[in-house]
Amino acid sequence: MIVIEGVVGVGKSSLMRILGQKGYVEFEEPVVDNPILDKFYHDRQRYSFPLQVFFLNKRFEHIKKAKSVTNAVMDRSIYGDAIFARMLNINDEMSDEEFEIYVELLENMLEHVQRPKLMVYLEISVDEAIKRIKKRGRDYEQIVERAYWEKLNEEYTTYFDNYSLSPILKINVDNIDFENNAEDRVYVMNLIDEKLKELASQ
Repeated sequence: MIVIEGVVGVGKSSLMRILGQKGYVEFEEPVVDNPILDKFYHDRQRYSFPLQVFFLNKRFEHIKKAKSVTNAVMDRSIYGDAIFARMLNINDEMSDEEFEIYVELLENMLEHVQRPKLMVYLEISVDEAIKRIKKRGRDYEQIVERAYWEKLNEEYTTYFDNYSLSPILKINVDNIDFENNAEDRVYVMNLIDEKLKELASQ
């Protein structure tokens, strides 16, 4: 199982689809059929806890299904999801009681899931991430203030600088467009292949 992580707009879904074309079974982030996400962006305090529990439940379901697949690729995961909950708690948009319940639920779930073979973390600057978010044009993302994206990027950096649950490959994609540029796509796929070969030889 390969997990792709990174902030909003970094290109997780695009990289997942590229790996899907190489024979990996795709487990897509539950954004499209999410009944809470749009409401959350308009009232974060009211909907932060149910949204995070919704994601946690879906990701737990995905990671269990991925266990039975030979080659799975996951767009975001149960691991990095905790970053959002922590940030909401810091911003007083999720109460301490809700956050404690969330963390306890997450810890219970982690005892029953298989760890990734490889965590691919896509690094990006705040400016480049915002540019890509605007280009993508999801209405609910356009109303989010810059300070939120800055804090999110900061929390992601801290989390993955200290990540030790599985092997990790960090790729800075500020000047890489693997979705539209064939050379960039080959470059990123080669990095992933080389890392997987390295792990297989250990």
